[in-house]
Amino acid sequence: MPYRRLPNTDTARMKALKKALEIAKKYSPDMLAFKQSTLLKIQGFLPLFEQAVMMQKEARTRQVTNNKVFVATFKKAKLYISHFLQVFNFAIIRGEIKPSARKYFEIDEKNGCLPDLKTENDVILWGRKVITGENNRVIKTGNPILSPKIAVVKVYYDEFVEKLNFQKMLQSISVRANAKVSSMRPKCDEIICTLWNEVEEYYSRETPERKREQASRYGVNYVYRPSERVSINNGISIAS
Repeated sequence: MPYRRLPNTDTARMKALKKALEIAKKYSPDMLAFKQSTLLKIQGFLPLFEQAVMMQKEARTRQVTNNKVFVATFKKAKLYISHFLQVFNFAIIRGEIKPSARKYFEIDEKNGCLPDLKTENDVILWGRKVITGENNRVIKTGNPILSPKIAVVKVYYDEFVEKLNFQKMLQSISVRANAKVSSMRPKCDEIICTLWNEVEEYYSRETPERKREQASRYGVNYVYRPSERVSINNGISIAS
């Protein structure tokens, strides 16, 4: 026997409520298979739920779209910071800068091992060290790195920080939107359950097959178990 299954996605939830409203527009209240109080609940709840779901989708779309821009700025900032330190090390190898100058960037003076810029925090930390360190070093020695200039590194670093903060803001908005929809789902499921219970009760005197047929018009969803589907496909009748 097929069993009733409540919607398990937000799209399906909205579809179930909209179906009830569609039926309500076609018939007078005394001809409906569900109560007027339930209709009023649907009319009050559905627009709010639709708006919450729409805002959730918009927040997710903006976050995904901006993430592409953010990733590009992250890679560019990482590239320039790493390249700057490489050029700095090459200048030391050529004897143009003393190894002791590495202290301005908090790098080991003996080997000049470059930092591993894997994460956003790594880029923030080392970007700050490189910019501050180079400015302090130039004040002391007057011998700046020219390719790339620290001003250029700072431009890409600042852009990365700006995009990172913006992305975090979008993530926060998305989290709040998700939480809003999640908090409304229990109420939505409760209304749908009440609606479907009333519809099935209205047709309770009908045969099981006729009851499911009429209830389905109101959006009540019935599904067959896997074994029942196999039996149907094989042409074997199933008792209601």
